[in-house]
Formats: sequence, C-alpha cells, structure tokens
Amino acid sequence: MCDLHDKNGRPNGITIPVDDAVGTILAHDITEITPGAFKGPAFRKGHVIRQEDICHLRRLGKERLYVLHMAEDEMHEDEAADALAYALMGEGVRLGGEPKEGKINLVAGRAGLLKINKDALRRFNLLGDVICATLHDNTVVQEGQVVAGTRSIPLVVNRSVIARAVEIARNGQRQDGGMQRVIEVREMRRPKAGVVITGNEIYTGRIEDAFGPIVRKKIAAYGGEISGIAYAPDDASFIAARLRELIDAGCDLLITTGGMSVDPDDVTRFAISTLGSDNLVYGSPVLPGSMVGVAYLERNRPAISGEDGVQRTGESELIPVLCVPACGIYSRTTVFDLLLPRVLAGDCITRDELAKLGHGGLCLQCDVCRYPLCPFGK
Repeated sequence: MCDLHDKNGRPNGITIPVDDAVGTILAHDITEITPGAFKGPAFRKGHVIRQEDICHLRRLGKERLYVLHMAEDEMHEDEAADALAYALMGEGVRLGGEPKEGKINLVAGRAGLLKINKDALRRFNLLGDVICATLHDNTVVQEGQVVAGTRSIPLVVNRSVIARAVEIARNGQRQDGGMQRVIEVREMRRPKAGVVITGNEIYTGRIEDAFGPIVRKKIAAYGGEISGIAYAPDDASFIAARLRELIDAGCDLLITTGGMSVDPDDVTRFAISTLGSDNLVYGSPVLPGSMVGVAYLERNRPAISGEDGVQRTGESELIPVLCVPACGIYSRTTVFDLLLPRVLAGDCITRDELAKLGHGGLCLQCDVCRYPLCPFGK
C-alpha cells in the first residue's frame, strides 16, 4: 500500500500556493458555505486540482493548499477505479457512470443471469489495496441494475498493484478450464416448454391439476411459453411417449411434475431412462426440493441438403428436463426456482452443481415470501 501518513498518523504532504496547485491532489475536504442555502464540500479529499478550480478556490479564501504529490509509479484512486472496472467487466456488463471518490459501479448491460468468477474475485480481493463487491452468483438481474462496485482503498495506489489486479480480473479461469472475466451477465433464452403432469389421480380427473398453473406462471416470468402440456398416469412407457412427442413438437425445455418419490407408482425417473438418458441426476441438498431430477435428452435436428445436393444429418442438441417433485405445489419457492434460470442461461446442471446448492439451500418458509430477496439459494 502506498503510505500517505507519517509515523504519527498525519498525512504526508506539502502546503503550496494555490496558483501552483494544478495537477496536485487535495489532502482534505474544502468546505463552502452559502448562508441560508448551502453548507458542504466544494472540493473533496482526493480531488485533482484543475485550472478552472483556481478562481473558485480563491473565492473561498484559499491562498495556499495542503496537497499530496504522486510519484511516477503511483495512480490516483479515480484512475485506478476506471482501470479496475474495465478489467472486471465481461459480456453483458457496462460502467454505471464516472468514478466518484475512487468508487465506480458496474451495471447489467442486459437482463439475464449474473455469473461471478468467485475464485478470480477472491484472488483479486486478496491483493488488499483493491476491492470488488458483487451481488451473489446466479442472481437474475435486470438491465441497468447495479451488480458490483470496485475501488482502490488508498487515495493514491501503486501502479504495480493495479496491474496485478487487472491481470487477475482479465484472465480469470473457470473450473472447466475456460476463461471468464470476474463479472458477466448471460442472456437467458425464452423457453418453449413442454410439460408432462403425472399421477393417476390427475389423469383420471379425480383431483384437479394444481401444477399446470404454477409452472405456466413461472415460465411466463422469463418471457417463455408452454408449447405443449400432457397428462400421464403412473406408467413409465406412457410418460416417455408424451415426452418424446413434446421433443418432436419442438419444445426446448421439458418439465415433469410428480412421480419423483420412492413409492412404487413414482416412475418418472424410469420413463426418462427409457428415452436414452444416462445422465439423470436425482436428489439435491435443497429443502424444499430434495427429490428433484435433472436430465438431458437428445434430439436430432432435421437433415439438411448441402450445396452438392447431398443430404446430411443435422447436428443433435440436448434438451434439458427438470423433474419437479410434489413440493412444487405446496411451497411457493423450491429448487425449481433455483435451477430454471440457470438452465435458461445455458448452465449444465451436474451432480457437482447440485451438491453446491446445499450451502444456502434451506428455505426459511417465511410467512411472507420475499424470494429472491432472501438467503435461499445463495
């Protein structure tokens, strides 16, 4: 850290004539008082004196100023904040304005899912002379929303510290080996969801379906639509047939409800396995939602004709399947609310990703639900 204080804790600096102060840094606030109208700082500590400030300072009765000098290897806090912000920003993030007193905000450049490279952020903040504070990873954000703030802690900071911070922020590495800036906002696609609601009692009409309206509302919240909905008894082959029909109809997200417990009639997991999925992960450390399932089913895109007239097989794509347990009816917020935006942002939900949800995965079941403004899933 650049030491701006002597052994007694007093700021290091010099007093100079105001006419010689252009380009220097104020070591303290300068107060302005207009009787009956204003009392406050006309110039704040850390302000870099400009030529146009001299007349104003003279009107305030300032003939000499107490200022700090920067060496060639030092940087003013505002310049440092700019450098840090540009290095931290990934796709979908923009500046929230000009630096003010060494701090600058970063905002979402689009609506989407906030992604934080937590390891790179930790290494950035370990440097000590710089900080970056963010919202939680995987927070759904709106365009223009503040997602982070950064600054250097000293008024004047060593350039080598900023250079190390910039390198960390620009070259952050994800767990999968890819590169990711510290802060990104990923766009979420608008799903065309297919829903299969399972259960003999619903299929036969003995009880009214309560799942459909809930799922429809949650899909609509992300600008999506329900492209198809089917009801199925507790029969694995029947459920599988409905899922395959929804895939063939063009749905890019499948949701099943019910049939995820351990009773003999709970066969949704087996239905998915008959469709060729060997990647179903079942169970999560989230309450409510411990019996959730996540799988990916393959769909072959239509064959295409090349310029030579030869038919070529289209590329395959993976369709995510979210299997919602019965708690989705009784609890306003469940694991489904944590997984849906991540799937829409392109995250691949693996066993490891589900395991991480245990930290913060206990819903407090508040009388008035304030999700997402609560600890659940964070």
